[in-house]
Amino acid sequence: MLFISILSVSISSILIKLSDTPTSVAGMYRLFISVAIMLVFVPWSTLRTIEMNKKDWGIVVIAGLFLGLHFLFWMESLVYTSVASSMVILSLQPLFVMIGSYFLFREQANFLTVSCLITAFLGSLLIAWGDIGISKEALIGDGLSLIGTLFVSAYMLAGQRVSRKIDANVYSIIVFFIGGTVMLIYNLLNSYSLTEYDSSDWTYFLLLAIIPTILGQYIFNLLLKSIGATTVSVGIIGEPVLAIMLAYLLLGETISLFQFMGGLGTLFGMGMYFWSKSFIGRKKVGNHG
Repeated sequence: MLFISILSVSISSILIKLSDTPTSVAGMYRLFISVAIMLVFVPWSTLRTIEMNKKDWGIVVIAGLFLGLHFLFWMESLVYTSVASSMVILSLQPLFVMIGSYFLFREQANFLTVSCLITAFLGSLLIAWGDIGISKEALIGDGLSLIGTLFVSAYMLAGQRVSRKIDANVYSIIVFFIGGTVMLIYNLLNSYSLTEYDSSDWTYFLLLAIIPTILGQYIFNLLLKSIGATTVSVGIIGEPVLAIMLAYLLLGETISLFQFMGGLGTLFGMGMYFWSKSFIGRKKVGNHG
């Protein structure tokens, strides 16, 4: 499921680059259309069994705000900087989540885990080495991407905080709706058109809703309960690798030596991380036995 979700979100940046619509409008419809589709599958009977206090509901609302702000800043960053640069900054997410998990959940990270994350990040940096810009516009885009990464890290941590108390379907619908509303307000303030788009643009909005949002972000929310925010975030580091593969297959782009070596480094770091998590899990089970 984690692989499917990573593959799905990898398509997001390619879709965004292929469209000329304002990124905030695309993000808004991406979330609102996802909500409309997912409403059909909500287990309404579970709403009666939800044991959430006011603080928990407040966390859900804040998570929705963080998600909306993440899309607002990260999608806008792609207007100013390259996909590669934005992806590298986004790959800092597990480091931010790991720090947050320590303070919020007292999750300890050993030397091996940190080393795996650094290896995976260096791989992502190597992938983007030839495309990282140093112009004023590129720096603006990188700054927007960094802010968006901080918001999505906070969003992941908030989701983990309430993941055991609320069904992932219900949680996703609420945060997607709030996130879409954040972007709606932004669009209205900037007087962006909400309806005057071609049929191809509406197809693009639908694809963004189904692939990177429902098959991507929703599955991330579903996995928060079982594997935690840090592990989900580590999986997201693989997004640049898959994006390169998709660009090669769908757009005919070539793969440079830097990208190939960086991809191997990223996959190695991720593989070692998941192996270490599995090893520690088996060790704990063995000790209990």
